[in-house]
Amino acid sequence: MRSTGDGMAPGGPYPIRGALARQPAPVGGAVAGAQEPETETVGYRGPTACAATGITYRQLDYWARTGLVEPSVRASYGSGAQRLYGFRDVVVLKIVKRLLDTGVSLQNIRTAVRHLRTSPPSELARMTLMSDGATVYECTSSDEVVDLLQGGQGVFGIAVGVVWRDVESSLSQLHGERVDTGETLAGHNPADELARRRNRVG
Repeated sequence: MRSTGDGMAPGGPYPIRGALARQPAPVGGAVAGAQEPETETVGYRGPTACAATGITYRQLDYWARTGLVEPSVRASYGSGAQRLYGFRDVVVLKIVKRLLDTGVSLQNIRTAVRHLRTSPPSELARMTLMSDGATVYECTSSDEVVDLLQGGQGVFGIAVGVVWRDVESSLSQLHGERVDTGETLAGHNPADELARRRNRVG
């Protein structure tokens, strides 16, 4: 279990907390074998990201301008340029909203965002973010979640794999956009593009 770093322990933004070792990924877990769509080929405009996450466009714009959650596919440069968010961006947006709604500090949220950005899909699938309202802890096993709850440190939890599935379901009913052609993909399932590319390679 690792915390988002509150200055109380050395070792970087996610210092190891406690004596619990990281557990191996469960077989057949919440999102076993999760695949991250290829964000360089498909993106989602701001209104689509808002619809999938339940945030306002004003929030989306503010978070992008302040660097909290920036679009990884295409940033907005100059007038007329549309931001394009990748699938992982949208997952992170939804998690940020939940953390803010529960009163987690912006500093801890920024650290959590950096970690979510760099974690591989297989790790995200089994990750649960727990918080006592001040510090955010990353748990990778049910034992760690129980340990936090028993210690009174976990008031609420966010199962990242569940958020991943929710976003995937929401985006499958919304519009995506091909980065190379600008083609609108209606009812695009964000996992389909990766499957198609693999089939072409095979």
